[in-house]
Amino acid sequence: MRIIWTRLRQSALGGRANDAGMSTSEYAMGTIAACAFAAVLYKVVTSDAVSTALQSTIGKALDVPF
Repeated sequence: MRIIWTRLRQSALGGRANDAGMSTSEYAMGTIAACAFAAVLYKVVTSDAVSTALQSTIGKALDVPF
């Protein structure tokens, strides 16, 4: 079974079975994408509409009688 799995993997990779991991440029692109996503998320969360909604939701949650 292991031999069949190895051959399937090698054929799926086009014979590049030793390619294990990302290259430096792929890490750089991933880092840039993560930073861009974080910047957009920061702008959304700190906007007036979202800030007001979060404060309202937290205020309502804290004012619930037990």
